[in-house]
Amino acid sequence: MGEVLIVQNSRSGGPSRFGGWLEDAGLALDVVLAHEGAPLPRRLDHAALIVLGGGYLPGDDERAPWLADARRLVGQALEEEVPMFGICLGGQMLAQVAGGEVSGDTGAPENGSLPVTIRPEAAADPLFHGLPEAVPAVEHHKDAVTRLPGGAVWLAETAACPYQAFRVGERAWGVQFHPEVLPARIREWRADGFDPDEVYARAVADEPVSTPIWHRVATRFAALATESSGAAREVGARQA
Repeated sequence: MGEVLIVQNSRSGGPSRFGGWLEDAGLALDVVLAHEGAPLPRRLDHAALIVLGGGYLPGDDERAPWLADARRLVGQALEEEVPMFGICLGGQMLAQVAGGEVSGDTGAPENGSLPVTIRPEAAADPLFHGLPEAVPAVEHHKDAVTRLPGGAVWLAETAACPYQAFRVGERAWGVQFHPEVLPARIREWRADGFDPDEVYARAVADEPVSTPIWHRVATRFAALATESSGAAREVGARQA
């Protein structure tokens, strides 16, 4: 069974349904509560890496000292082509590690379920191909990627935040939105300037549309992780 390393950066920001979908696909989860001081591994000896969201910028080491180790693991995933999926802060971290730019308090904040436009470039992407032109996705951010890394494939956008999804290389994805979040989680968020009841009601209405789409994306990522795990076992057997 392949194992996925999941870096959790906040108390409430767990893998939620995305983790459940990976388990349903036959993967095991190694969830590290980095925000509680649990150490991250020195090496990424996993089938895949997921870095979750949190209220930090990717280089906010003074407030969140574990982020330096998380960036190191993202760099290893890129170098060794280990499948990687970054959500919100995790997506921003991928962009920064790969040479892009991330800015705090930039543009208009997004909160709740909003339509994300899937770009034409996604037609050939292993995870995003065949998705509808517009997909509801849960947002909760005021920081954003402001420049993609060189060579990155731009996959999805909104008017307020252009870089909603992108791929670096062949096996690393970053998203600004939260495909793991169900509407109930939105009740835990505070966002100035938004009506919490309206935001929650919209997410509830959109959930039947969004869930099967993000489940499809998670299942495709799980297939890549399973493939990666099998390839690693073959290499280990040849070296034994």
